[in-house]
Amino acid sequence: MSQLPDLDLNALSLDDLKQLQKDLAKAIKGYDERRKAEARAALEAKAGELGYSLTDLVAPGSSKKPRLPAKYRNPEDPTQTWSGRGRRPQWVSDALDAGKNLEDLAI
Repeated sequence: MSQLPDLDLNALSLDDLKQLQKDLAKAIKGYDERRKAEARAALEAKAGELGYSLTDLVAPGSSKKPRLPAKYRNPEDPTQTWSGRGRRPQWVSDALDAGKNLEDLAI
């Protein structure tokens, strides 16, 4: 850790302390942004050495789970489908209440 200048915080006014706090927060944020930019540049350089761009290797949204295929379709509106997982859509509940079973809605 580098040597900090001797600063008597007790001698500062409340306004000076608040300004110092704002300045410190701004300096910390700037430091973090510079470090991220340096890391991004290093990663882009390494990806370039291997013949890729960083976006080729780290596609936005690639961490999302793939969408499951539909197992059930609303016979009254074929655009409405359900994979059978998660919360049951209202149209499925309505069909079951009307006496149908899930096999009747299967694709």
